[in-house]
Amino acid sequence: MEEGSSAGSGGSDGSTSGSGGAQQRELERMAEVLVTGEQLRLRLHEEKVIKDRRHHLKTYPNCFVAKELIDWLIEHKEASDRETAIKLMQKLADRGIIHHVCDEHKEFKDVKLFYRFRKDDGTFPLDNEVKAFMRGQRLYEKYVALSNKHPFVDSNLLYQFRMNFRRRRRLMELLNEKSPGSQETHDSPFCLRKQSHDNRKSTSFMSVSPSKEIKIVSAVRRSSMSSCGSSGYFSSSPTLSSSPPVLCNPKSVLKRPVTSEELLTPGAPYARKTFTIVGDAVGWGFVVRGSKPCHIQAVDPSGPAAAAGMKVCQFVVSVNGLNVLHVDYRTVSNLILTGPRTIVMEVMEELEC
Repeated sequence: MEEGSSAGSGGSDGSTSGSGGAQQRELERMAEVLVTGEQLRLRLHEEKVIKDRRHHLKTYPNCFVAKELIDWLIEHKEASDRETAIKLMQKLADRGIIHHVCDEHKEFKDVKLFYRFRKDDGTFPLDNEVKAFMRGQRLYEKYVALSNKHPFVDSNLLYQFRMNFRRRRRLMELLNEKSPGSQETHDSPFCLRKQSHDNRKSTSFMSVSPSKEIKIVSAVRRSSMSSCGSSGYFSSSPTLSSSPPVLCNPKSVLKRPVTSEELLTPGAPYARKTFTIVGDAVGWGFVVRGSKPCHIQAVDPSGPAAAAGMKVCQFVVSVNGLNVLHVDYRTVSNLILTGPRTIVMEVMEELEC
């Protein structure tokens, strides 16, 4: 957690502080790699890339084939080419997150060899730093709060974790040696991130602004705390995000402002639709913005919302039977976060002329 800094440090303290800062950055870097690796592991399990495999009459549980994984990474735009994919997986191997099933190969190779996440076979090394990280993650899932101006004391003050465990990471972040310095804003669990120009080919999804300019963004999708138990060092985890993460406040996708009264006017050119969206291991996959009414700002094409039929520019009428036409997106977001994994959303969309 972040805490207040002491005033008036001397010269020797500055040297100590510099050393401590380097150690802290390394710990943060280690934590980011752990999070990225775990997000990938959960995703590979969900898509059956990790599974029990047989070779020479022997079964190797919970493993993946290196060559197949590289194909998967390229297909899902997590790596631009095979060489990059190898470098990414080698980063995980160097940190002890994955290993060859028989520990015969230290280097990750583009061949038909079996590899496994150490989390899946119980061989992940649990030193003091990792144990602290695991404990921090469990606390994070229970208490997400704010403020960095006071030391930690038993009081009513609010604090903020140094890292956001739910931020969606992209594997390409593993090749960026700098620790991510920014996190999502706290006003909504569905905040937008703009991809760097070089990563336009590896988009999570796209949002079209009124000027028809294409902006590459990715959405934070909330992990379902209510439906998953806490095991290992992660209970559930979001999918991956852009690298480097740069906060932005994109323009509304709406062509013009629309009021709740306009939507409810008899004969208005809007159609009602109802979606039942079942959150997956990482959430629902859409972004809400606006106020009175809220609208769908962006939709992850690979997420549950898109599968249910949700589209950008739709207006949110109700969530789980509760009318939300006269509230802002923060209220809608909080309603979704504190509700069940399965949400029923009624929306209105403009009819095409």
